[in-house]
Amino acid sequence: MKKLILASAALAMTAGMAMAESHGVVRLGTEGAYPPYNFLNDAGEVDGFEREVGDELCARAELTCEWVTNEWDSIIPNLVSGNYDVIIAGMSITDERDEVIDFSEPYTQPDPSIFIAASDSVDTMGGVIAAQSGTIQASYVASSGATLLEFATPEETVAAVRNGEADAVLADKAFLLSVAEADPELMVVGEDVLLGGGVGLGIRESDGELKAKFDAAIQSMKDDGTLNALITKWLPDAVTF
Repeated sequence: MKKLILASAALAMTAGMAMAESHGVVRLGTEGAYPPYNFLNDAGEVDGFEREVGDELCARAELTCEWVTNEWDSIIPNLVSGNYDVIIAGMSITDERDEVIDFSEPYTQPDPSIFIAASDSVDTMGGVIAAQSGTIQASYVASSGATLLEFATPEETVAAVRNGEADAVLADKAFLLSVAEADPELMVVGEDVLLGGGVGLGIRESDGELKAKFDAAIQSMKDDGTLNALITKWLPDAVTF
């Protein structure tokens, strides 16, 4: 029933998307709280890897775009209900999400996930592990035998380790490495964990024309090396195309 309701809502928003495109504005929704993928800079503007990628994609697709921010735990429902037209928020392509929304071609390869903790003796497979709710990391922890402790924001997952509420946190390597490097009390533990099928734009299933425009722009950036240059700049440990 939930899937049926979400699909119906997506179809109901087709006219809204057509109106947005007719006015030349496509709204890009991001979290704004997951550096280096996306964050708010000192001026309060969306910044980071996905800001640069999104702006370049819109230019190549000849679309006028504007940025909006949305909390992670409602980012898919608010796409479906029409609060914006595209999700560009470090969202990994998964079969579960693909049942509700559509995805563009990936604009990054799968980024390894890592654990950070306050001690190198923590049990990452049997301890209490923090993860952001609704992420592939949370799903992995829940199925691993460890106790999952979910939080709405990435900052809260790290705070749970700092205050002793969780033994470790699991998240994208690009995010957690900078956290560990800035805090001498935290360290990387265990092995890298490879999850997901790459990161793509989330688009309503009814917006096939918009998806085609972004797919073509992503391929153009891959072909001329622009995308790899941005990946190297912002995600130096990630695999390029």
